[in-house]
Amino acid sequence: MSAATTRTSSRAKARRRAVRRRRLAALVGVGAVIVLAVAVVAPVFHDAVKEVVLPLRHEDIIRQQAREKHLDPALVAGLIYTESRFRDQTSRAGAKGLMQITPDTAKFIERLSGGSTFELSDLSTPQVNIAYGAYYLRYLLDRYGDNEALALAAYNGGEGNVDRWVDAARQKGQALSIDAIPFGETRAYVRAVQSAARQYRSSYRQELGL
Repeated sequence: MSAATTRTSSRAKARRRAVRRRRLAALVGVGAVIVLAVAVVAPVFHDAVKEVVLPLRHEDIIRQQAREKHLDPALVAGLIYTESRFRDQTSRAGAKGLMQITPDTAKFIERLSGGSTFELSDLSTPQVNIAYGAYYLRYLLDRYGDNEALALAAYNGGEGNVDRWVDAARQKGQALSIDAIPFGETRAYVRAVQSAARQYRSSYRQELGL
């Protein structure tokens, strides 16, 4: 092989090495951009997903009402999520707002709390709805000796039903457990609220002041 041919071959190899180095550098650069993009976008994406899967609204009102009524704010948030997914709505049974309060329950709460200016339309206001719902939850917890499961069962199934279930369990020398609640809907409701409360406690500690 001549010297000229050797030099040409060497230059060709050098060019190929240079091309490979440029490609490698380009790949490294693209990889770095991807890593940076993931680092920036991932938290935003995570928050967006969390907001869709486990929404939280009116956390300032929840904190205030929980503080005033000595409630777990995560439990209040979990109850709202289970009742309405944080959407202002009216059920087929006439329950209204975030905490799905029926007109009869609202009137009962007004009498119990000494109110005199309540109007049914007020239940569409988050401040009023959460205040009334938190008041009723506190009342139920007091009524059932801070038994969370019984209070939630009464919120869903009514005090009269829970009283009958508790009496029936006592006659058998037992305490009423969630599994022993006769209404399947109420059993599922109690578990759903408690599960949601755990998720809010884990995911929104700062927002709920925990």
